[in-house]
Amino acid sequence: MAARVERSTTQEILGILPLQDAVLFPNTVIPLAVVKKPGIALVEEALREGKQIGLVALKDKDIEDPGPDDVRRIGTVGTIQKMLKVPDGTLRCIVAGSSVFHIDSFTKTTPYLAGTVHELPDVTVETESSVAMHRNLATLFQKLLGYLPQAPREMEMEVNNITDSNLLTYFIASTMRLDTADRQGILEERNTEKRMRKLTMLLTKELEVVELGHKIQSDIQREMEKNQREFYLRQQLRAIQDELGETDPQQAEANELRKKIDEAEMPEDARKAADRELDRLSKVPQASPEYSVIRTYLDWLVQLPWSKETNDAIDIGEARKILDADHYDLEKVKDRIVEYLAVGKLKKKLTGPILCFVGPPGVGKTSLGQSIARAMGRKFVRLSVGGVRDEAEIRGHRRTYIGAMPGTIVRALRDAGTRNPVMMIDEIDKVGSDFRGDPQSALLEVLDPEQNNTFRDHYLDLPFDLSHVLFICTANQLETITPALRDRMEIITLSGYTEFEKLQIAKRYLLKKQREANGLKDSQAQINDQALRTIINDYTREAGVRNLEREIGTVFRKVARRIAEEPRFKARIKPETIVEYLSKARFYNEVKKRMASVGVATGLAWTPVGGDIMFIETTAMPGSGKLVLTGQLGDVMKESAQAAVSFLRSRSIELGLPDDYFAKHDLHIHVPAGAVPKDGPSAGIALATSIASLLTNHKVDSNLAMTGEITLTGQVLPIGGVKEKVLGAKRAGINKIVMPKRNEIDLDDVPKEVRDTMTFVPVEEISEVFEQAFGKRMITRVLLGEEATKSDKVVPMRRTAKRAEPKRTPARRRAVVVSRKAQPAGVSSPSP
Repeated sequence: MAARVERSTTQEILGILPLQDAVLFPNTVIPLAVVKKPGIALVEEALREGKQIGLVALKDKDIEDPGPDDVRRIGTVGTIQKMLKVPDGTLRCIVAGSSVFHIDSFTKTTPYLAGTVHELPDVTVETESSVAMHRNLATLFQKLLGYLPQAPREMEMEVNNITDSNLLTYFIASTMRLDTADRQGILEERNTEKRMRKLTMLLTKELEVVELGHKIQSDIQREMEKNQREFYLRQQLRAIQDELGETDPQQAEANELRKKIDEAEMPEDARKAADRELDRLSKVPQASPEYSVIRTYLDWLVQLPWSKETNDAIDIGEARKILDADHYDLEKVKDRIVEYLAVGKLKKKLTGPILCFVGPPGVGKTSLGQSIARAMGRKFVRLSVGGVRDEAEIRGHRRTYIGAMPGTIVRALRDAGTRNPVMMIDEIDKVGSDFRGDPQSALLEVLDPEQNNTFRDHYLDLPFDLSHVLFICTANQLETITPALRDRMEIITLSGYTEFEKLQIAKRYLLKKQREANGLKDSQAQINDQALRTIINDYTREAGVRNLEREIGTVFRKVARRIAEEPRFKARIKPETIVEYLSKARFYNEVKKRMASVGVATGLAWTPVGGDIMFIETTAMPGSGKLVLTGQLGDVMKESAQAAVSFLRSRSIELGLPDDYFAKHDLHIHVPAGAVPKDGPSAGIALATSIASLLTNHKVDSNLAMTGEITLTGQVLPIGGVKEKVLGAKRAGINKIVMPKRNEIDLDDVPKEVRDTMTFVPVEEISEVFEQAFGKRMITRVLLGEEATKSDKVVPMRRTAKRAEPKRTPARRRAVVVSRKAQPAGVSSPSP
C-alpha cells in the first residue's frame, strides 16, 4: 500500500473570481457569464497578461458586492480558454479547472479580489477498498445515466475510460444534480477514498429519487393505458347494445335522475341548475372522475325537500298539555313557548325571533325542543355545533374540493325530509374559530329571519329558503356568543332546579324511565321520597338532574342484577339502605367545619353549571404591607380584594389597629379550590368580611353567605345571577343570605318553597353586612368605637359625601333588615 500525492504548480498570488451558484472542479470546464465590474476587470487582465485566476463559491449566493468574508476559502485554479464580449458589456467565458487551492490572506479588494494562496494536493491511498469503491462509483453513475434519456451515451463511455479515482470523482460531481453545498464539500475533501465514499452516498440518494420518479411515471402510464382500454371496450359495448336494441346503462341512469328532478318540484333556479348538470352528465364518460362528482351533486339536489313540508297542527291547549307532560315546573318558559305558538297560529306562519334556551347542563333545554316539535306535529332534527371551528361545517365545501359535501344545515334538512322541521342548534356557545373561518359569523345568516330565505350553501351554490324552519338554540352561557349573533335571538333563561323540583322530576319521569331501561317492573324496585332526597343531597350536587338520573340508574342496575340471581327479590330502598347501592356519600355539608376559624367568609358564585358557594380565607403575617391573592383569581376579583383592603385600611382606627399595622403585616387572601378560575366583582363584600373577621378576631356566622360588589366608600352595589346563587346556597345548606338591596326584585324569580325556608337581608352599606356577620354588639364596640352608646349620636360607617345627612340610629340601622310583612311573598328576615 502506497500513498500517492499529486502536485501541480500554482501561482503565489491569484485574482479571485467569486461564483454565485457554482463550483469548478479540477480537469473540468465550466461556462461563465461575468456581469459585474470587478469580475470583468479580472478576466480582461488575466487574458491580457496570460494569468490564471482563482474561482471560489460564495457563502451566500444573494450577495451583490462580495468581500473577503463572503467567499469560501477553498477553490479551484482556472484557465480562461475562450472569452466573448457581448454588446451589453458583459463577458461569456469558458474556464478549465486545474488544481485546488486555499486562500491564506487577501492582498487587495479593488478593482477585484486578490489573495495569497497555496495548493491543496489530492491524497490518494491505493488499496483494495479504494479500487472496489472506484468500480462501484462508476457502476452507480452508469445506472443513473440509464434513467436519464437526455444524457448523451458518450458520458457512459467516458466513465469506463477513466482509471484515475480523482478524475472520476471530479467528473461525476460536475455532471450530477447537486446543490452548491454538496459540491463544495466534495471539492474540500482532499482524501480520495473519503471523497469517493461521500460521493457514493450522494449518488445513491439521487438514484433512489430517480427510480421512484420512474416508478411513478410507469404507474401513471399503465393507468392511462387501462383507462383508454376501458373506454375503447365501453364504446364497443355501446355499439353492440345499439345493434341488439338494448338500453344504454348511462342513459337509463340519466332518465331515472330526470324523473326524480320532475318529482322534486324545485324552484326555477334549482331546476335550471339540475337540468344543466344532467345534460353534462349525459356527455361525460362513466369512467371519468367528473362523472361521479356530477352524479353526487344531482343526488343531493333531488333528495332535498324543496317543497315538501308538514302541516302545522297548533292546538294551544294540547301544546300546553304536552309541555306539562314532558317537563315539570318551568312555568315562565312554557308560557313563552305557548305565546310563541299562539302568535304563529294567528298569523298562519311562525315568524319572529329565534328562541335560545340558556341554562346549566341537565335542566331540559334539548328536550324542550323535542316537546315543541311534538306539539306542532313537525319533524325534529338536532345539530350539535360544540367544538365546530370550520365555517365550511355550516356552509359546506365548494365542489372544487375532493370529497366536498353540503354543510350541516342542508344535511339536516335532507335527513328531516321536510323544509319546515324544528331544528335545534345545540351548544351554540361552544362554537370556536380559527384560520378556517368563524362558524358563528356563518350562523348570522342562518338565524336571521330577514335573510335566511335565500341561504346559499357553498356546495349547492343555490338559494334555499330556511324561513320555514323553526330554529331553537341552546347554550350554557352567553359570554362566548358574539353580540351580533346574540342580538338575533330571544334569550330564555332556565335556572337550576330546587331539591323539591328534583324530587318531583325523579318521581314523575326519572324512576319510570330508568325502570324501563333496566327491565324492571314497578313492584320489583321502589325508592321512597327520603331515599331520593338522600341521593339528591349526598350523591349529586348539580343544577340539573343528569347526575341524579345516572345515580338512579346505578341503583336499578344493581337491583336488576340481584333479581337475576334471586327472581323473587324485591327492592324497597330507604335512606338507610342506599349506601348498599351507591357506597359512601360523595358530598357533605362542610360549611360549619370550614367556618370554624376567624378570617373565613362564605361567598356566592355563578358558574355555567349553576350557582355555588365559595369560601374566602384570609391570614396575616409579619411583613412589609404586601397583599397576596391566590386561587386563580381574575383581574376584576383581584381589584375587588384591593378595594376591600383599602376600605378597611381607611377604618383602621375604628378597628382598633395600630397605625403601622398594615405597614408591618402582609395579608394573604386565598379562595379555594385553587385549580378553578374565578372572576367577577360579586365577592367584594365577602372579601371585606373575611378580612374584617381576621382583623377583629371574630368568626363569621357559619349559616350566612353573602354576595355584592363593594366600593371604596363602603357601598354595596348590585350583582347578577341572584337566582342561581340562591339555589346554590340552598344546596349547600345555607339558610341566610346577605345581598344588595337593589337586587331585591330578583328574588321574585326564586321558587316560593326556597324563599319560605331562607332569610334574605338586603343591605346598602358594608356596615350592615358586618352587623349580620358579627352581630350588633361587636359592630358597635369595634367598628363604631368603645365609647359608642345606643344614643342617636352614634354614626355608622358611611361615605364621606353623606356626613351631613341625618344620622342613623341603631334602631334605624336595624330597620334596614326587611321584615317578613314588608317584603314580597317568600322574602324573609332574621327574627328581631
